[in-house]
Amino acid sequence: MQYGLKPLGREKLWLWVMLTPTLIGLAFGTIGSLLATLVLSFYEWDLIRPPQWAGFSNYAALFQNETYIKAFSNTITFAVLYVPGVVILSLFVAVLLNRKIGGLGIFRTIYFLPTVTSAVATALVWNMIYGKDTGILNYFLESFGMSPVCWLCSNNAMMSVVIVNIWGAIGEGMIIFLAGLTAIPRDYYEAASMDGANDAQQFFKITLPLITPSIFFQTLISAINAFQAYDYIYMLTRRGQGDSTVPVAVYSIYRNAFNFFRMGTASAQAIQLALLVAVFMGIMFWWERNYVVYE
Repeated sequence: MQYGLKPLGREKLWLWVMLTPTLIGLAFGTIGSLLATLVLSFYEWDLIRPPQWAGFSNYAALFQNETYIKAFSNTITFAVLYVPGVVILSLFVAVLLNRKIGGLGIFRTIYFLPTVTSAVATALVWNMIYGKDTGILNYFLESFGMSPVCWLCSNNAMMSVVIVNIWGAIGEGMIIFLAGLTAIPRDYYEAASMDGANDAQQFFKITLPLITPSIFFQTLISAINAFQAYDYIYMLTRRGQGDSTVPVAVYSIYRNAFNFFRMGTASAQAIQLALLVAVFMGIMFWWERNYVVYE
């Protein structure tokens, strides 16, 4: 049995005409750039002289580059802290905003605003919050007789940027979870209430199992965003000499490519990061087959 509409005659022509811009962008912007990056990872190229064949030396050098190892380690640490934080807090906010309360639309808008706010503007605001001498956060600490804290120094910078990134991502996750929550039939909760189930039991026995598709999707998106994290981290932790107190993988790729003009090294780093994302996605899709409930 066939479902949906099948284009006929001239409709097929117009279908391909409408799809052409997307297909061109996919071929040259996505697949083409991926293949170009893969090829460049086997060469040494400084954008000026002709590329020189390097074989697997760029990949071998990654395991000897302490700067990149630190950046890669920071990326893993960031992802471990960021992904659970985004998923849990987004779900918590979505559950609260799924109730019938006054001014619900206003609260949803407030929580979603960070998602559509410029990363540069947001980073400037958080710089004023985290500032050691004139920061708002330290002002409140000193008001209670506590010593000021250097929130963006090496010891505290990782947790500080994780908090900012989670704050910026809660709105997007909230929308995803709200979509899943509103799709759950109310009959389930009414039947559970008649059987004497309290709110906690209803959440863990009904809500949580039925929003596993939303949890899966949000976890996948959050992990990809974590491995690609760059803007907030760079804006908050950049130093005068152009480096960062929390260097991450994307930042290392950018510096090697456009500061040091080591295109081969940057390409090898990008391929390694892509492989890490692919492995994580494979694990997530295995988890989906075994634990995600679609009915």
